[in-house]
Amino acid sequence: MKIGFIGCGNMALAMINGIINNNLVDISDIYYTDKSGSNKERKDALGITKSLSNINLVETCDIIILAIKPHLYELIAQEIRDVVSQDKIIVSIAPGKTLEWLQSLFNKDTKIVRTMPNTPAMVNQGMSALCYSDVNVSNEDIDSVQSIFNSFGQSAIIEERLMDAFVGVAGSSPAYFFMMIEAMGDAGVQAGLPRDLAYQFAAQTMLGSAQMYLDTKLHPGILKDQVCSPGGSTIVAVNKLEETGLRTSLIQAITACIDKAKSM
Repeated sequence: MKIGFIGCGNMALAMINGIINNNLVDISDIYYTDKSGSNKERKDALGITKSLSNINLVETCDIIILAIKPHLYELIAQEIRDVVSQDKIIVSIAPGKTLEWLQSLFNKDTKIVRTMPNTPAMVNQGMSALCYSDVNVSNEDIDSVQSIFNSFGQSAIIEERLMDAFVGVAGSSPAYFFMMIEAMGDAGVQAGLPRDLAYQFAAQTMLGSAQMYLDTKLHPGILKDQVCSPGGSTIVAVNKLEETGLRTSLIQAITACIDKAKSM
């Protein structure tokens, strides 16, 4: 299996690192094109092959990942569609671009998988969603693509109608968590903690709490209750969060994000 990346920015490099670290394919079977010229030293250090052109990459590779900005999709599709044969798999990571729209770019039946990774892929802790067209895509094709996304975290196959919801809950949510770490750090600094320690305490606790849920699969409310001692400080903090509308703010923010994703 030969994997090609049209575009090789931070997300593509995160994916490539996962592929290499998990020995999914040989390094010699990973190709890329990138007109920006950014991260050249990182790409050279990885030992991946730079293709002469997008057309050359498509002709060489079995799976082609379009790791480019959404506004470039039409231009790149027009460039490569004549060499996209029925055995090639095109993978999109662009938010808001439907399978129907992607299919229309190629003017023929093309194997297309629509995906959405998130930035924790950069530390091999990504969460990705995948859906695929009904055109010629086999279970083997899906397994091959999903193995790429599992190499830098976890992934799930979902219905396309749920992709925008995924963007709100997982695709964009690292930003929400970073804001929480920052705010918790500010509170720690206000209480006298050095800022670097305040951030470390908040981030590690967030990481550990997430792992507790994933390991136990207990309802988040149960895990929250386990921290709240009768008459203790935690229940006072939880009460204040409820009073100031934490849940409502998160629900409204995620709903707004989903609405925006649908309009892109």
